[in-house]
Amino acid sequence: MNVLVAGGAGYIGSHTVKRLKEAGHQPVIYDNLSRGHRAVVDILKVPSVQADLNDRATLTKALRDHRIDTVMHFAAYAYVGESVEKPLLYYQNNVATTINVLQAMAESNVGRFVFSSTCATYGDPDVIPITEEEKKSPVSPYGRSKWMVEQILQDQAVADKNFRFAALRYFNASGCAMDGTLGEDHDPETHLIPVVLQAILGVRPKITVFGTDYPTKDGTNVRDYIHVDDLADAHIAAMERLEAGRPIVCNLGTGRGFSVKEIIQTCEQVSGKKVPVEYGARRAGDAIALYADPSRAKQLLGWEAKYKDPQQIIQSAWNWFSKHPKGYAR
Repeated sequence: MNVLVAGGAGYIGSHTVKRLKEAGHQPVIYDNLSRGHRAVVDILKVPSVQADLNDRATLTKALRDHRIDTVMHFAAYAYVGESVEKPLLYYQNNVATTINVLQAMAESNVGRFVFSSTCATYGDPDVIPITEEEKKSPVSPYGRSKWMVEQILQDQAVADKNFRFAALRYFNASGCAMDGTLGEDHDPETHLIPVVLQAILGVRPKITVFGTDYPTKDGTNVRDYIHVDDLADAHIAAMERLEAGRPIVCNLGTGRGFSVKEIIQTCEQVSGKKVPVEYGARRAGDAIALYADPSRAKQLLGWEAKYKDPQQIIQSAWNWFSKHPKGYAR
């Protein structure tokens, strides 16, 4: 299929472009490079359009010129803290812009859409592991923006019987391409694994662990870490299974949770180096434990995570970060 990958120069988008190529599809990167990387476009060597998703004329032209069959949407802003400080920015970029994409798709007769959603739609869940039936009670503008888009997609599918979509709610994206060609480069970086590896490499002076008194096995938060290649493969599986009248909505995770301390210890084992750590108080809003029940993804997509051992995930990240301690361009 011809696939327009919005946000294809970013972290998850770029890995999905790579996996699409390897699966025999024809991806096209669409990215304004505000948070993506020019280096990614050069590495992947696929057609690309540098433009904003709000640019209806350019977007529509790209859909038509490349005869796009499916749009994959990774072009959201994704910092929870920033969303609290700048909610209008998040509703504009994550919600209004997505509406523009859907309108351009309708004008261009493109009816297949795979949406990068998030476990943040659940907020603080009552039951762990989290199933898709868990209440939707997001606690940040980021989480609310994703949940709003999911509801918009449901409404559009009712209005347009030819519109097909998947909304994939995933947990902690992590790791880098197994062959070392692509990595993770955010500014600022907030994900635990790259922050720990940057501390090991001296890019940052230390890592702070927020809270050691949680009711977990070692007192630190527990999260579900899913390898970015597994995420990419799930998006492709969803795309290939889209059917009219049968939206795909499912969690993407490993079904296992690992604590902050366990991730730090594994980073030390993989790198052979100690992590400079300081311990601080809990952060407001941090959940005790979040991990997925991924059984619906297996049922609907025939998919499950290949990389469930954090050592494999962290080894893939270390392979890249040890060669690119300051990211693609630095």
